[in-house]
Amino acid sequence: MRLTTRLYYFFFGADFSSGLRTAVSILLPAALGAQFGQFDLGLTMATGAVCVSVPDAPGPASHRRNGQLAALALVFAVALLTGYVAPVRWLLGLEVALLSFGLSMFLVWGARAGAVGTAGLLALVLNWVRPYRAAQQALGESIHALAGYLNAKADFYRTRTDLADDYRRLVARQVAVSDTQEAVRAVLFRSRQVVNESTSTGRRLVLTFIDVVDLYERATATFLDYGALRRDFADSGALDEVARLLRAQAAALDRLGAAIQANRALSGPPPDFGPALEALKTHLDALGAQEEGPSVWPLKKTLVTLRDFSRRLADISRYFDAAGGPGAAPAEPGRAAQHLQFIARDAWKAGAYWQSFTLKSAVFRHSLRVLAASVVAFGVADLLWQGAHSYWILLTATVLLKPGFSLTRQRNEQRVLGTLGGGLLGLAVLAAISSNDVRFAVLVVFAIVAYSFQRLNYVVFVVFLTAYLILMYGLLKFAYLDVLQERVIDTLIGCGIAFVCSYFLFPRWEAAGLPELMAAVLRANQAYLHQVAARLAAPAGPAPTAYRLARKTAYVATANLAAAFQRMLSEPKRTQHQPTAVYEFVVLNYTLAAGAAALAAAD
Repeated sequence: MRLTTRLYYFFFGADFSSGLRTAVSILLPAALGAQFGQFDLGLTMATGAVCVSVPDAPGPASHRRNGQLAALALVFAVALLTGYVAPVRWLLGLEVALLSFGLSMFLVWGARAGAVGTAGLLALVLNWVRPYRAAQQALGESIHALAGYLNAKADFYRTRTDLADDYRRLVARQVAVSDTQEAVRAVLFRSRQVVNESTSTGRRLVLTFIDVVDLYERATATFLDYGALRRDFADSGALDEVARLLRAQAAALDRLGAAIQANRALSGPPPDFGPALEALKTHLDALGAQEEGPSVWPLKKTLVTLRDFSRRLADISRYFDAAGGPGAAPAEPGRAAQHLQFIARDAWKAGAYWQSFTLKSAVFRHSLRVLAASVVAFGVADLLWQGAHSYWILLTATVLLKPGFSLTRQRNEQRVLGTLGGGLLGLAVLAAISSNDVRFAVLVVFAIVAYSFQRLNYVVFVVFLTAYLILMYGLLKFAYLDVLQERVIDTLIGCGIAFVCSYFLFPRWEAAGLPELMAAVLRANQAYLHQVAARLAAPAGPAPTAYRLARKTAYVATANLAAAFQRMLSEPKRTQHQPTAVYEFVVLNYTLAAGAAALAAAD
């Protein structure tokens, strides 16, 4: 991918805009407080802004606003309670235990509800965005993920790659495509302002997303015996020609996604793949004319798919052409209700909270682990370590402890590496720059970069966050070397507590949930095949909504299984159950889904 395209995706993406909001909401009150001699007050407000960045996750504006309002009320209540019980240490410990468990149980209502316990006020003020901006950013990320998927497909036609590695990369890309498409559905179809409005902008976004999903289906339908293809055509040059053309189409799709995400016009006309497609056809015709040569039918099928990709890319490009794109249309009253069928709903039922009080509930077991980790971390910080910032132990242990062991271990490793790297970076800046004004400018940049990568790359987030904290303490004339030493030690202690609790206390191994996920995949594929059969048997076929809903369910179930399998591989060997058989099931299921998509495309 070109550097300019990467920069467009970063600077116009949801992660950078969220990071910029968070950094400004943190730095602004602290800076104003220092300017007017009220630094303590400004720092308190900045702390609230840090809290609000957690529930400020991508999604519909109304959901983000409601989550932040609920979190604001909760944080106020918790702060008030903590102020009363803090002088009595055992009461404070009891509060830590109860709230760590009770707030962790909020996960039964979904990820955003689980993050509601930390919030503040300022990011709420900064959260207002243009009505289509979140949809454009999510759609751009989805197109970027699909371009990565097409690049992974192109590797199958390259004769020098290992097919087993190609399959693993393809499965990972498929998970990314599924996740980003779910994010688009949540933002696009839950926003009545986009779905119900008659403006051309809303129509363009919806039509583009529909074409992107159809293009993804077309890409999955192209699934061949790549081992046989390499054996028969490795020396012909045809496979490398297909790979180059597919990569070029992926690059064109990626540039289109960057333009949508940046909310700018496409630079120049879309690329013309006609000559390259015609040259590939001539090459395949020549290969097919050879006597006793292998059949070129699989490659001819690939050529048809590449032509379809080219047509769909041109269609999407026209959507964003002011002259040829779709104009305004009358709003359809049932459009929002129709699209809502494609969205996974969070079960906001009060009874779900108490019904989850059982060891069979993964959320309940996770909450018990958080309870134990919080109590241990509080005891270590209050009784044994008693450093100036010993609360970092409790913060690290609770933040890093995730419902699954694999993610907890991954975050532990990333936290340690990021803390060490960030400490060295902060020390290097303080040693190289003596001007406080320049140091503050670097601090602002570090804060923006840190919170821009909070959901994108956790290591980068921790590196720049740690460097940001070291710079801040340096500007405040604190003994920043002692602060860095304490932060590293507290991080190691907190990571150790999180790791031990995740490994030994009611561990959740991915292998236990794989049979249920495999059964869900089979049921989803069965329903998808029924819809494909109905589409082929009847002249009119099933309703488009029913077919697309079955397709979406099958793809999401496949991605969930692939993601769980990847997580299982990062767990201890003794906990993995028949990984080879599960891998074969994932590949065969992918082949089945590709066959169903091919049948649907033949309609």
